[in-house]
Amino acid sequence: MKNSPTPPPDSEEHLLVRAESLAGLTLGVIASQLGQSVPVDLRRNKGWVGELFEAYLGATAGSRSEPDFPHLGVELKSLPVNERGKPFESTFLSTIPLREMSQTDFVTSRAMKKLARVLWVPYLGVKSIPLAERLVGTPFLWVPDERELERLQADWEMLALLIAQGRISEITGHLGEVLQVRPKGAKGSSRRLAEDEEGAPYLEQPKGFYLRPRFTAELVRKHLLLPA
Repeated sequence: MKNSPTPPPDSEEHLLVRAESLAGLTLGVIASQLGQSVPVDLRRNKGWVGELFEAYLGATAGSRSEPDFPHLGVELKSLPVNERGKPFESTFLSTIPLREMSQTDFVTSRAMKKLARVLWVPYLGVKSIPLAERLVGTPFLWVPDERELERLQADWEMLALLIAQGRISEITGHLGEVLQVRPKGAKGSSRRLAEDEEGAPYLEQPKGFYLRPRFTAELVRKHLLLPA
């Protein structure tokens, strides 16, 4: 599903109309409309739901480090939730260019490019429900408000400083209120060139910024008016 069968939307309004048409459909119905088969589960097809939504909505960025709808500046994020709308897991935001972090600030970062405007598409991620029968919730467009940006920037700058100083080994998934750094790679053996505190190069497992589930839960409650 790398090449979307749906033409890209010509405006943000067009994108939102398309997204709203997803609400109430099952993943199986959406896949059928696109002529796609539904995998048995997501263990070997982790990105399948996101790719399904990309194809339906006409996203064009693919794996490039830019928003999924580059001409609109809108990033697309699928969000698996339970029956009460609570997210199950952290949401991948962007890869981390380890060797470039000392020359990057939050405003011009890959993370901020993805965060500027995000179209969230929640769907039932309950594993006991067959994948094809899982319902899609109501999509919503999120533009971070001032307080949300302050929290995101504080975490990004704290984590980016550690990376820039070559102190990657000190970073754990516990650091950060709303953002966290986690390994990112198709294989656990994947490695990328980084530098230690002395500036010496070494091979480090690729890392990515992720939004914590408690933060995305706040967004769902705020935009879909769900109880806490």
